[in-house]
Amino acid sequence: MIRILPIAVAIPFAALPVFASFIMLMGIPVPGVSLIPPGVAIFLLVLMGCEAVYGVLLLLRVKGEKNPLVVPLLLWLGSGLLAALFGFDPRGGLLFLGIFGLGIIWHTGVERFYDRPQVAKALLWTLVVTSTIASLLAIVFVLSKHPNALYIIAHGRAVGTFVLPGELAGYLLMLLPLGCGIAVTTQQSLLRILAWISVCVGSIAFAMTFSRTAFVAMGVELAVAGFLLLRGRRRIAALLGLILAMGITFIVFNAHHDPSENFTRPPIWQAALSMIERFPLTGVGPFNFGPVYQLVRAPDADAAAYHAHSIYLTLLAETGIVGFCAFLFVWKRFASDVYAAYIRATPRARLLGVACIAAFAGTLSQGLIDTVSIVLFGLWLPFMGLTIAMLRHGLVESVA
Repeated sequence: MIRILPIAVAIPFAALPVFASFIMLMGIPVPGVSLIPPGVAIFLLVLMGCEAVYGVLLLLRVKGEKNPLVVPLLLWLGSGLLAALFGFDPRGGLLFLGIFGLGIIWHTGVERFYDRPQVAKALLWTLVVTSTIASLLAIVFVLSKHPNALYIIAHGRAVGTFVLPGELAGYLLMLLPLGCGIAVTTQQSLLRILAWISVCVGSIAFAMTFSRTAFVAMGVELAVAGFLLLRGRRRIAALLGLILAMGITFIVFNAHHDPSENFTRPPIWQAALSMIERFPLTGVGPFNFGPVYQLVRAPDADAAAYHAHSIYLTLLAETGIVGFCAFLFVWKRFASDVYAAYIRATPRARLLGVACIAAFAGTLSQGLIDTVSIVLFGLWLPFMGLTIAMLRHGLVESVA
């Protein structure tokens, strides 16, 4: 069972570029195109379930340091189940609540087994290689204008296998800083070269998403990294230059959006606030935003909306105050764990920590005005475990 551990840990990270296709299994219309057939998505979901069974058995068999984040994560999952029970359609969100439960197992396994022989090597190489491939595919699809439906619906923006441009942008908001951290800290020449390649290719794909929200979030990432790494006047100059560059580029990026998108969010936010006002305690239920939106939306608002275009409003509307407090509890505990590990970390491990902290700051910023499923279900939980493990152990290249 231990021998296949590196492969088992790497497989879910390799599958991240196709996680967004799981939304198609919900049977709801999505303003995007999935390049992953439903049969393949179902197979991957079953594979993740098998991985979870393997992970639970291994976690029970192999003792390790206690993970203080598990209980808060279980409370967050429990708040979602409670909201589903008292919501409008208890079955509506079971698929993604199940995926969230798999994410808790994934998080625990990464944190527990990261420093085992070959695990760190398999994980880091997987992240570098798959992010490069995913970014290349997104770039090629745009340049070739193929598939035609994907190019037209996305208005020529990079999407790749992620269904929507914002999903690809959210993925790269996490992977680009981590790629930089790996490239700067690794002592393996080939891994360093591949990491820089992944950063360069990923940066091109990120720019080609023309995601205004993600671009601002990337600015937050650079600001956080600069704040942590620079000192004195250099810090101030870097932040001022960053703000100027963000303002200029935001204007350029705005021209690549469907103009109608500029007016869709405020009415949806108003509908979300109406749900929160009516169902403040446990919300309308996970993934019940869409049906309830039809009942509370303004007459001139979009005919359909499946989330609040803000992960925070979405959580409040669907899981209420109970779920949102559980969400805040998770992040408070994670911040405490990161700080404790950061102050004890080696200089190289701290550089990795800065990369991960910046990545989380970016995805949390993106969540202010967008709800990105891959961030919530595929990035936050496992990368929380990876961040703590990296701060504790670095790249573990001596046993990799």
